[in-house]
Amino acid sequence: MKRKFPLLLALVVLSVIPVIAQTQEKESLPELIRRVKPSVVAVITYDAKNEVQMTGSGFFVRQNQVLTNMHVIEGAHHVEIRTLDGKGKTYAVSEVLNVDDEGDLALLSVNLPADRARAGLEIASSLPEEGEDVFVIGNPLRLEGSVSNGIVSAVREVPNLGEIIQITAPISHGNSGSPLFNMKGQVLGIVTMKVTNGQNINLALGASRLAKLVPAKPMSFDDLAARNKTGAQPEVLAEWWYRNGLNSLWLGNYDSALGYFENAVNKNPNRAEAWIQVGYCKVKQGKNADAIRAFQKAIQLRPNSAEAYNKLGDAYYYAGRFSEAIEAYKQAARIEPELAEAYYNLGMTYLETGDRALAMVQLRTLQPLDEKLYQKLLSEVQR
Repeated sequence: MKRKFPLLLALVVLSVIPVIAQTQEKESLPELIRRVKPSVVAVITYDAKNEVQMTGSGFFVRQNQVLTNMHVIEGAHHVEIRTLDGKGKTYAVSEVLNVDDEGDLALLSVNLPADRARAGLEIASSLPEEGEDVFVIGNPLRLEGSVSNGIVSAVREVPNLGEIIQITAPISHGNSGSPLFNMKGQVLGIVTMKVTNGQNINLALGASRLAKLVPAKPMSFDDLAARNKTGAQPEVLAEWWYRNGLNSLWLGNYDSALGYFENAVNKNPNRAEAWIQVGYCKVKQGKNADAIRAFQKAIQLRPNSAEAYNKLGDAYYYAGRFSEAIEAYKQAARIEPELAEAYYNLGMTYLETGDRALAMVQLRTLQPLDEKLYQKLLSEVQR
């Protein structure tokens, strides 16, 4: 005998099904924009005469804390942000909470009334895939709240900086500091304008660097300007060469970057980061013996640098010196036990030497640390 549902219960079940299906649907791009746009702002900088000096973009990462590019606020006498929802409201930036010079990042303090408080945008925990859909909200050419979309065309690594995401979404002056979103409304990175041969290259610094910038020792804009003017002349020159080298790395121009970094270590031979960059560029040129010497110099200066050991392992690997590569990768993992890349590199090197069992050990270690690298190594193990 068949059991029948009461009519009322059947109607309730049927009414719930569309609601469940609706909540499982992806948000459309217009819906995503409406949700995240209130946490994006325009950044306006002024000189001492209260004249507009530069405009850029930014976004709330926490309540009353806005992230933007360092170069947007550099040299400013005072700064304001303007919200993008409704007619927009303008608020003064009270102080600079922290800066990341190499990452070109600045964390600003903005005190909004309680009824105007903005939630911080969610930072993505993983890198995007090439070809993934993305969108940008910012203020190109002072056209506040403009939206552009495209795909991820490449993801590159820059040592001591992080991942650089190249996108097809159109970018113009004023987009510096804009958040780059995935189709979940999570921030994948912060857009930074880079120009080469008169053409805009659309780039963003990956999210892993953004989350690390937290309030430290607050400073005024006068303090920031004074800080940037201090330092001995050789160190100032070394910093100039180093920054220009990073700019070339952003663009993937390793030959140009190497020239800048070599000048940086000539001016200041005690900067470990500059030696790491020299080694990285040498690997890209296929000059592995030179790269090994540069990474060894970096390790002499900074013995606990997991980055230097990991990159030294790469130089040994490409030189075919696998046993030395394994030792370098192991040391990187000892210094930084959650450095997923070190275990991936170890696994790949063990596979190169024919030791599948030890590659499997690295695979198991890698799984809880980085799902994408785990899947990448797994595909190699299963070949």
